[in-house]
Amino acid sequence: MSSGENIEPLQALYPFLNAKKTDSATMEQALLISVQQKIAQHLDVVERFFSTQGEAVVGCARTVADVYRRQGRLFTMGNGGSSSDASHIAVEFLHPVTTGRPALPAFDLSCDKTVMSAIANDVGYQHVFARQVASLVRKEDALIGVSTSGNSDNLLRAFSQAQKIGASTIGLCGGDGGEMAKAGLDHCLVVDSDSIHRVQECHVAIYHVLWDLVHTLLADERGFSGSQFSGSKTSGSKSQEPTGAKP
Repeated sequence: MSSGENIEPLQALYPFLNAKKTDSATMEQALLISVQQKIAQHLDVVERFFSTQGEAVVGCARTVADVYRRQGRLFTMGNGGSSSDASHIAVEFLHPVTTGRPALPAFDLSCDKTVMSAIANDVGYQHVFARQVASLVRKEDALIGVSTSGNSDNLLRAFSQAQKIGASTIGLCGGDGGEMAKAGLDHCLVVDSDSIHRVQECHVAIYHVLWDLVHTLLADERGFSGSQFSGSKTSGSKSQEPTGAKP
């Protein structure tokens, strides 16, 4: 789109810049253009990430698969919208909806509001994940942290604690990776975009692909059985509770 082209319909999206009332036809055109632009941006961000970091995603999947091979567990964390992504990651592994995929132990550290609020109130929000990591995470486990900026202090403190324990550390972030990219994590997957929405959308694609690759790696090995984690074979889309220790 050349400079100055479609300025009038695009201005309809920002009425505070235009003293005139926008007619409905112009608004409709502006909205459709906005949809097309956002989808184009989404596709560009996702395609650029996977074309340049496909091998990094595979390496991350191998690390998570190794965690489950040694009877470890996956822990996730995030703030705000990224907290929702952390929960999404955990439920994908703990309750797979694909037939034949075993349930694998995964837990979201932000799901317990009592623990979160107690730690935040007593010692500060910057410690809400690190305190839990110190109590729950073992060296056989992995910790995934999701942050659009990569600068969330509470995630960085938790990663530092996990590194002291010897657990595997995985970061999903955006922009230039922020402090997370400098934290010496085992894996740091950076989505190169300054749009929070585009970063979050790509994060969803990343952990869906990661989940699938982990199951592919485990199922491809002779002798692997989902029953060692779930207690019995999955039936249909139903998954069994893991029998291992829970936080």
